[in-house]
Amino acid sequence: MTDRCSWCGTDPLYVAYHDTEWGVPERNPRALWEKLVLDGFQAGLSWITILRKRDAFREEFEGFDPERVARWDDARIDRALQNPGIIRHRGKIESAVRGARRFQEIEGQEGFTPFLWSFVGGEPIQNRFASKDEVPTATRESTAMSKALKKHGFNFCGPVITYAFMEATGMVNDHVTTCHRHAALSRPQAAG
Repeated sequence: MTDRCSWCGTDPLYVAYHDTEWGVPERNPRALWEKLVLDGFQAGLSWITILRKRDAFREEFEGFDPERVARWDDARIDRALQNPGIIRHRGKIESAVRGARRFQEIEGQEGFTPFLWSFVGGEPIQNRFASKDEVPTATRESTAMSKALKKHGFNFCGPVITYAFMEATGMVNDHVTTCHRHAALSRPQAAG
């Protein structure tokens, strides 16, 4: 049996996500925006709920293409609200549209990837937690990222959401030390 972080349990979808995506350094700006949007949709829900709906989200949000989503109008938002495959929350959908517009601004000014990765100095923070009880829910880095995102006009991006985002996108390695993924993601080549 492979040792994993206990949070993923035994659900095959969750295990696959844990083993192949969670904590892997992501530097693609579109993929980072997608993950930030999905983490915002997770607010008040479990991540497995989002994972189960991720394909429907990707279809509805046009592959999470920020340029396309930035052009959404009220009619397009209303159409999304009719999709039972996604979380039908007007505020979160409007937040995603606003976030697409803010993404474009940041991407044009300094690049979305460098902007986000600047909060960890450009390289993953390598934590060495022995159990999930040691893992924080927010840090000074996630608080700084949250404040900066909000200053740019994003919402649904509080310090707890941004820390979950940082964990998921490999900005921090929060696989517990007994997890088979911890060592693999601690190696320098894993950060590139």
